[in-house]
Amino acid sequence: MNPAYLTFALLGLIWGSNFLFMKQASVWISPAQIVFLRVLFGFVPLLVFALATRVLKWRDLRHAHHFIVMSLLATTVYYYAFAKGATLLPSSVAGMLSGAIPLFSFICAWALLHDERPSGRMIAGVLCGFLGVLLIAHPWTGAASGVNVQGVLYMVGGSLSVGGSFAYARRFLTGLGLSSLALSTWQIGFALLTIGCVKDFHGMTRVAAHAGAFTGLVLGLGLLGTGVAYMLYYFIVERLGALVASSVTYIPPVVALLMGLEFAGESLRPLHLAAMACILGGVYLLQSGRQVKPAPTLARRSAPSVQTAARP
Repeated sequence: MNPAYLTFALLGLIWGSNFLFMKQASVWISPAQIVFLRVLFGFVPLLVFALATRVLKWRDLRHAHHFIVMSLLATTVYYYAFAKGATLLPSSVAGMLSGAIPLFSFICAWALLHDERPSGRMIAGVLCGFLGVLLIAHPWTGAASGVNVQGVLYMVGGSLSVGGSFAYARRFLTGLGLSSLALSTWQIGFALLTIGCVKDFHGMTRVAAHAGAFTGLVLGLGLLGTGVAYMLYYFIVERLGALVASSVTYIPPVVALLMGLEFAGESLRPLHLAAMACILGGVYLLQSGRQVKPAPTLARRSAPSVQTAARP
């Protein structure tokens, strides 16, 4: 068996488990503190790998303004919104909503770049995906729905932020001649600096007193969910291509749902299953609609798919 397919499954498992780890950590520390520790422990392996492969150059800092924008869109705002959403929602619901990221990425690229004409299949995919989001939130029932609408909005905001980062990367970063590993390391490094400047460290050590939450935060969210996840994604892209690698987004919502049921005792509603089917079906329609595009277009899209690969 191609080892890339095993890596593919492992990456989906890592990303899908992140929501449970965020939920556990949120009991003891704030979402901003979760993001800081996650980025800190994710940055270390990335930096070591980047230094070992000698992809970092001091001259890269002339592009620091782009790295800072990417750090905000694809890391700081994105991670904070998802951490806040996981605090307000069951981890299974938050994980299902994360499956809509490709939909927001397409919308941002279409609105900001104007270089992709959507097909009928792609439009149907977007509509189907957003129907799934509405089925989860169903705001028309108010508080009786049992789903925190504010939490849904945080998840949507995080998806929109990372979706915008894809468009920004395509416009400003793909022509710089930097490797995806270098771009990701600079991005995460600047995110660590910006988060460290604005967050409150008071009470952050409380999570260390709770072994399960601390282990999930350091290993699950930081080392695996951020640092190792980037490296696994690079390996998959190299072996299978960016288009195939992007379909890993189908796995995390399912993993998050199963882990929420098994380990957090969360309930499952038939409406949630229908919503997840709509979201994943929408992503499938969107991606399959893109596959009919000419090969040069696919090649131009591959780079930003790697740089913003660190999902929840």
